[in-house]
Amino acid sequence: MNVQTIPSGLIQTNAYLLTDSARKEAILIDAPGDIWPKIEPILKAGGLALTELWITHGHWDHTQGGAEVVRQTGANVLAHRADQILIETPEVMDDFMGEKLGLEGIAVDRWISAGDSLEALGQSVAVRHVPGHCPGNVMFVFGEAEIAFVGDVIFAGSIGRTDLPGGSFTQLETAIRSQIYSLPCQTKLYPGHGPTTTVATEKESNPHVPA
Repeated sequence: MNVQTIPSGLIQTNAYLLTDSARKEAILIDAPGDIWPKIEPILKAGGLALTELWITHGHWDHTQGGAEVVRQTGANVLAHRADQILIETPEVMDDFMGEKLGLEGIAVDRWISAGDSLEALGQSVAVRHVPGHCPGNVMFVFGEAEIAFVGDVIFAGSIGRTDLPGGSFTQLETAIRSQIYSLPCQTKLYPGHGPTTTVATEKESNPHVPA
């Protein structure tokens, strides 16, 4: 499995394109604005079918390009039901952003929950629920590959903001300690913004949630 980090959209949100050249399949994790023109040539060049779109959480910068991706590929959409209103009726975010974002809703095909196990590109993936930044934030843990896609829960040396509707620092801190710091220390973390990091690095030096 190959992982490509593709920053896109107004605030350069990370999308992650997971591909398997042998299977000729791909999965997209999060869909910021303008992501389709960036991934289309990669899919075409590899003869890859994008089968699924996994949404870490419902904030606009992670979903803005989702409807276009689904139209172009027919990919099945997976997300947590706690963010249903944000994903299906994203205009509610106009109020707390203070501007008209012109967002298009996405129909979710499967609602996932903590403890679910997914199959992706021949690998088993564990779903962990990590609220605090957003009620429905989930992370996708590829145990065998020792990597995890964490959305906006934690970043390299920082954490997700908790001052938006549905945010809670207490919840976020609990989620980080119980769901991220409990992973093997060598696990590589792929956040929604910025560079990758590891569980060990954040446990040792994250100033917001020390281990």
